[in-house]
Amino acid sequence: MSRPTNGAIVLVDWRRGGLPKEPTNLRPSIVVEDSRIFDEEHLNLIVVPITTDVNLAIPALSVAIDPSPQNGCKGRCYALAFNVTSVSGGRIKPTNGSVTGVQLHAIRQKIGICVGLT
Repeated sequence: MSRPTNGAIVLVDWRRGGLPKEPTNLRPSIVVEDSRIFDEEHLNLIVVPITTDVNLAIPALSVAIDPSPQNGCKGRCYALAFNVTSVSGGRIKPTNGSVTGVQLHAIRQKIGICVGLT
């Protein structure tokens, strides 16, 4: 399997070892790392989870993503930038979906807010 690139929507298996208030189940996520930095052999990917539950989305720290043929989402969902994390490639299952460059940029800006860069 080739390494998913930035903006790709992947399925992450969070069913093993999750604690309360952490993502659980098999959850779609967006790869937000800069694909130019990490080579194919790097074991982890940097992702943000996606949810359809608006109650989990903090408006200032989430990006709304409407369904499109490119992303394959069935309804409006939210990229939770405040839950950015590194995840083992062994937990990842690729999909054919991806977000737009504009959406990826917006998610990265929200991550920057979360970690105090802006």
